[in-house]
Amino acid sequence: MDRISLEPITRELCHRFYKGFENDPAIYMDMGTFKTYIYDVEKVDKYFESQISKDRVVFMIMRIEEPIGEVKLKYIDNIKKECSLGIHLQNDVVKGLGIGTIAERMVLDYAFKELGMKKVYADAVQKNKRSQHVLEKVGFQFVNEDDMFKYYVIER
Repeated sequence: MDRISLEPITRELCHRFYKGFENDPAIYMDMGTFKTYIYDVEKVDKYFESQISKDRVVFMIMRIEEPIGEVKLKYIDNIKKECSLGIHLQNDVVKGLGIGTIAERMVLDYAFKELGMKKVYADAVQKNKRSQHVLEKVGFQFVNEDDMFKYYVIER
């Protein structure tokens, strides 16, 4: 596999990522939220600006020099030392290759070693068995579920 790295999000990387992004109908079709993704400069700019916040750290998952995913730590609480992990990959071409596993391990290492977090939460859509498997593979423990999501936590 090509070398995977994380780079802090920039406006340019965000646009490069979303130019090749595709919604996954296998996950969202039954949720009533599936729409074919259409790249829109203004919407991507607005999304990028929404990600720049004191309570989150956003990385682009890079393969060689191309952004193929996004992984973030959000709702960072420096008092409780807790946050939540979020990840999504660009399209089916980069799924099922172990990239999500590598990226999650890297961002967890950052959360625990660099940010000093003690607990990281995550969730996965009920239907997204691949995401659930990756969360469990990197050490998350299942804690709860509702009609839409399964919820996980990992502690250090």
